[in-house]
Amino acid sequence: MTTAAPPLRADVKVIGLVCIAHLMSHFYGLVVPPIFFLLTEEFSVGYAAMGLATSVFYVASGLLQTPAGFLVDRLGGKAVLVGGLGFVSAGTLLIGFAPSYPLLLAAFMIAGAGNSVFHPADMAILNARIDPPRLGYAFSMHAVSGNLGWVAAPMFSVALGTAFGWRTAMIAAGAIGLALTLLLAFQPALRTEAHPAASRERDSPKLRDDLRLLRSVPVLTCFAFFVFSSVTTVGLQTFSIPAMVGLYGVTVTAATGTLTGYLVGGVAGTLFGGVVASRTRRHDAAAIAGILLAMVFVLVLASGTLPPALLVVAMTLAGFCLGTVNPSRDIIVRDVTPAHSRGKVYGFVYSGLDLGASVGPPLVGWLLDAGRPQLVFVASAGALFLGAATMFVLGRARQ
Repeated sequence: MTTAAPPLRADVKVIGLVCIAHLMSHFYGLVVPPIFFLLTEEFSVGYAAMGLATSVFYVASGLLQTPAGFLVDRLGGKAVLVGGLGFVSAGTLLIGFAPSYPLLLAAFMIAGAGNSVFHPADMAILNARIDPPRLGYAFSMHAVSGNLGWVAAPMFSVALGTAFGWRTAMIAAGAIGLALTLLLAFQPALRTEAHPAASRERDSPKLRDDLRLLRSVPVLTCFAFFVFSSVTTVGLQTFSIPAMVGLYGVTVTAATGTLTGYLVGGVAGTLFGGVVASRTRRHDAAAIAGILLAMVFVLVLASGTLPPALLVVAMTLAGFCLGTVNPSRDIIVRDVTPAHSRGKVYGFVYSGLDLGASVGPPLVGWLLDAGRPQLVFVASAGALFLGAATMFVLGRARQ
C-alpha cells in the first residue's frame, strides 16, 4: 500500500522546516559571544559589558515567550514563527551596524525579542501537523537541530570575524536569517490552522482560565524543570573548561575536547531519546532515568579522581544521558496541555530556560572564582537532582 507515504513525506517536510528555524534560534544565541574580544576593542568596554548584552538578549526572550505563546494560539504558529525569525535576524543585522554600545544593547534586545517565539511556535506546529506516533522522532530532531545551531555558530562567527571583521560576520548572519524568513513565509505546510483541535477550538478559554492553567501544578512543575535543566546545561557549557583545568590540571585544549564530547553526546542521546519516547508511555520515568544517570557521571567528574584520559568519556556519557531526556520532556508538556492552549503553555514553560540561563552562570561563576572548581560539577548535579524531583512530582500530578 502507498497510502501511508504522503503523510510521512508531509511530516518530514514540516519537521525539516521547523528544524531550520530552531537551528537558527540557537545559532543566533551563540553567534556573537565567540567574537566578544573583537567587540570589546571596538566599543572600548570589558567582558562584563558584553555579558550584559547577552543578559539583555535572554531577558527579552524570556519575558516575551509567554506572550508569544498567546499569539501562537490566536494567530497560528506560522505567522508568529516567521515574524520572530525576521526579528532575530534583523536584530543580528543591526548588531553589525551598531555605532555605539547603547545601540548595540538595543540591537541585542530586538534579537532577543525575536528569539522568544521559537519554542511556542515550533511546538504548536509540530503538535498540530505531525502524526502522534511520530512526535517522539519529531521532538528529537527538533532538539538536535538546536544543538547543531550551537555547533555552527562559533565556527561561522570566528571564521568570518577574524577574516573580514566582526561587522561583516554579523551582517552576513542576519542576511542568512532574513533569506530563510522569506523561505518559511511561503511554506503552507507550516500553517497550524490545518489542525482543528489546535487552532479552531470554538470554546476557547477566557484570560482568567488561561492564567489558571499556567498556575496549575503540572504546568508550574514543567516550568521548574526547565529552570533546573537550564542551570545544568549553561553551567557545564560555560564553565566546565576552566573547572576541569583547575580540578584536573589538564590543558585548555584537552578540556575543550571534553566539552565537545559533551555536545556530541547530547546530539546522540537526543536521537536515541526520540526512539525511546516513541516506544514508551512512561515518559516521566524515561526522563527521570536519563537525569539520574547524567547526575552520576557529573558527580564522578566532581570527585576529581578520574584519570585525565577518562574525562571525555564521562562528559560524553553525561551529555548522552541528558540528551535522552529532551523528547520525553516535550511529550510530557504536550500531555498536560489542552490542544487550544499549547502555544501559551510551551511559551511559559520554555521561558524557564531563559531564567535558568540568567541566574545559573553568576552562581556557578562565583563558585569558580572562589577557587572551588569541583563545586561547578556539584552544583550542576544538584540542579539535576532537583530536575528529577520535579519529574517525579509531575508524574504523580498526572496520575
